[in-house]
Amino acid sequence: MSYSQSSQRWKRMRYEVIYGIGATNTLTDLGGADQVGTNFVRDMELSMTRAMGNIGLRYRLTYSISTKALLSYGFIQGDDKLTKEQFRRYRNLSFRTPIFEFSNVYEFSIVQEKEGHRYNLRRVRGLKGLKLHTYYFFGWGIFYFNPKAKYKGKWYALQPLGTEGQGILETREKYSRLGFCIPWGVGFTYALNRRWSIGLELCVRKTFTDYIDDVSTTYVDKELIRENKGEIAAYFADPSDGSHPNWTAPGQQRGDPKDKDVYMSLSMSLSYKLYSTKGGLPKFRY
Repeated sequence: MSYSQSSQRWKRMRYEVIYGIGATNTLTDLGGADQVGTNFVRDMELSMTRAMGNIGLRYRLTYSISTKALLSYGFIQGDDKLTKEQFRRYRNLSFRTPIFEFSNVYEFSIVQEKEGHRYNLRRVRGLKGLKLHTYYFFGWGIFYFNPKAKYKGKWYALQPLGTEGQGILETREKYSRLGFCIPWGVGFTYALNRRWSIGLELCVRKTFTDYIDDVSTTYVDKELIRENKGEIAAYFADPSDGSHPNWTAPGQQRGDPKDKDVYMSLSMSLSYKLYSTKGGLPKFRY
């Protein structure tokens, strides 16, 4: 078998169906390490790790570059009760939200899988295969989120309540629950045979919203929120115990709008290569 023949085999199976499950976490204004919040991984609260699943399609553009479209669904969560940092713990805010995401990324091979003999026979001359494929990637994505919090055993969507004066103050408009993100990361796959592979991928999403947790700017007069939005909205605007009223007074910092929210996932995948037709379209073949 010549190298040129083997190097062109990838064109027969450009498409790859991907199924994945894994874990997701987030870096927002809530919870985190026992210190003033940072946007580094050391501020991540591991106990808030939640599940995520995805399904997608990979298409090989060239021998070493692929594009991948992925639909993902999962949850992220945060809670100030999990930190000992006094200001955040006193703030007493919490949230959880589903994440629906569509992303399209470009993968660039670091070490490329190579197909060798059909059978792993000793002392057989010819090209040896490489089952491991490693890559890095980046791209774009859109996602939907809907932060909620619990009050007297019931979960309430926070965006309609305007907990930072959205819809009450002219200077504060309601934020969109649809966001744009830039996913990037690294991954690898290991070929079980010519068609099936398993993989592991770490993906970090840079977002352009600070409201995944419904927290971003400053406190608003709680009575103003109560008059316009009701008792439940007033509670979620400031659920502290009231022992330090100056800490949550109107104009005091509630979140940090300078650091946008980030979420990430670590997922395991099972992928299946599809044969391509002469017209370049995928087809199932057993």
